[in-house]
Amino acid sequence: MSKVYKVAVIVGSLRKASINRKLANALVGLAPSSLNMEIVEIGELPLYNEDIDVTPPPASYTAFRDKLKAADAFLFVTPEYNRSMPAPMKNAIDVGSRPYGQSHFTGKPGAVLSASPGAIGGFGANHHLRQSMVFLDVRMMQQPEAYLGGAAGFFDEAGNLTDGIKPFLEKFVGAYADWVALHAGR
Repeated sequence: MSKVYKVAVIVGSLRKASINRKLANALVGLAPSSLNMEIVEIGELPLYNEDIDVTPPPASYTAFRDKLKAADAFLFVTPEYNRSMPAPMKNAIDVGSRPYGQSHFTGKPGAVLSASPGAIGGFGANHHLRQSMVFLDVRMMQQPEAYLGGAAGFFDEAGNLTDGIKPFLEKFVGAYADWVALHAGR
């Protein structure tokens, strides 16, 4: 029996109907059976503040960190705001990597997919997020890169994934499953 890896999926947009949330849900549905993917919500995390990260830290910090600790791998799905990742995504990274020296990201595999209605598909957000993760010693998947421009057209009026993007998402999540199997627990 092959191992099943627990993947924490972190979505940078807080909107329930966001393109990136829809893509994250699509990836969960397309994932091979070796990945148990769960979206970990970040909207209730207070802005990281070392003054409140004391014993005990806020309950939302503890719950979030526990989910990161239990994960074998991470998948980040994010829009781009002002050529960078959205503030909630950056805040989640800060909460998960603190207190200093106790990061729950360290040594685990990860990947990032960015999507935007615009032409460059969240390139800036993708690279800023990747830079933070590399600093935190997350083994980030190199290929295929996923900057999805024109993302508003990826779903029909009922919210279903269109056939045009589905083959790429299948390729991406398949490569990610291989990446996780290669790097989880190392």
